[in-house]
Amino acid sequence: MPQYALAAACNVDPSDLRRWERGLSMPGEQAVETLATVLDVRGCDLRKALSKHCSTVSAGEGYVTARPDAVKTEPRRKKPPKGQLRVLDLFCGAGGFSYGLEMTGEFVVTAGIDLLPDRMSTFAANHDYATSLCHDIRQISVRELCDLADGPDIVVGGPPCQGFSSIRPFRGLTEDDQRNNLFESFVVVVSQARPKWFVLENVVGLLQHKRRAAFQSIIDGFRSIGYRMDCRVLNAALYGLPQNRERVVVVGSRDGNEFRWPTPTHSSTYRTMAGAGTPTTHSHPLLDGPVVPGVTVMEATSDLPPIAAGERAEQYHCPPGNSYQELMRSGSQTLTLHEATSHSPKMLEIIRHAGANRNHLPEGMTTSGFSSCYSRLDPDSPAVTITVNFVHPSSNKCIHPYQDRALTPREGARLQGFPDSFKFAGTRSKIVKQIGNAVPPLLGRTIGVALLESMD
Repeated sequence: MPQYALAAACNVDPSDLRRWERGLSMPGEQAVETLATVLDVRGCDLRKALSKHCSTVSAGEGYVTARPDAVKTEPRRKKPPKGQLRVLDLFCGAGGFSYGLEMTGEFVVTAGIDLLPDRMSTFAANHDYATSLCHDIRQISVRELCDLADGPDIVVGGPPCQGFSSIRPFRGLTEDDQRNNLFESFVVVVSQARPKWFVLENVVGLLQHKRRAAFQSIIDGFRSIGYRMDCRVLNAALYGLPQNRERVVVVGSRDGNEFRWPTPTHSSTYRTMAGAGTPTTHSHPLLDGPVVPGVTVMEATSDLPPIAAGERAEQYHCPPGNSYQELMRSGSQTLTLHEATSHSPKMLEIIRHAGANRNHLPEGMTTSGFSSCYSRLDPDSPAVTITVNFVHPSSNKCIHPYQDRALTPREGARLQGFPDSFKFAGTRSKIVKQIGNAVPPLLGRTIGVALLESMD
């Protein structure tokens, strides 16, 4: 029986049914008996099976599947300096966005919240002035969040994609409404914290979700609380990141100030995923003033020592070769996370034959996969968008331009603009996901500079 049909037959909310199925919570006694009747099983057997499932299920990666080990608050290590703009980072992940804001020297991150413990460990390790909360944003009061953030001047964040799966036409929002999705929780925080500015970022696919109804609902929500808004699709490659990575950015001003979108500083040839009629930033040298070519994959990584599949290196083998490498190595003396995946003999054979796309492989070498799978990155261009699987060639375009292996976590971090001194916490697989999901710090810095100019 399909899940939606089972939910209807039992007269339960489909979201509750999904949580029970994933072992994130137990249904009440009446719900168990109703489910057992519909499924034609004994109630005691179903209850026992569900209880066992809840005790053994592992945490997932988002609000739909995750079950944090425990609610945890880690206090800040240092008192925030006076005179800087205070930032509250919602759905902060590894903290790349807010780390970029701090790179300007004018912002201080005073609190961050996310559901996943490994993300919060990484966030805490890199934000000395911030209180770190491993918590479901829907289960904590806005007043407590604001107090921990010392009354934020700026609220930033990127609600996970799952937050838009249940978008409804806009309605009045209240903090205690359990129907709130993650986007609505973001609006509630902004409506009560009343920061001078907010910045919401997300994947470009949001623009087309439910035929743009989801995005319109977001706009309606922010308008209803009195913020002036503007939105664009920004490609981080146009601002010095060695990767074509587009993000939807919505900026709001409490006082009605106009946001001055940053002018591209670099050029890059890419295919936008924004769709027709969407405001985007493009690099037009004749219109925007002088720009330089986009930072390439090899310009970002050529100072890292060559290694084979399964090998690792812990020392740099040469000095920085350009300004980007100097920026990435600033403050770092020891090389970390430069460890290549140990590929199987079959995968190594595929990698040796890999080219610009899957069509370069000999016929029959692979039987499935997207055209971008099993392919090498172009050494002389910014990388394609890095995903959470950038160490697995079967999932995306992530094979080193010259070496017969996938990217290492350090190379992925370089392409995402994380300095080598940035501290990642967790297992290797979790760190790879943190890197792949992050907002590039350099894009955060670019937006931060634009915020400062807009305030002036």
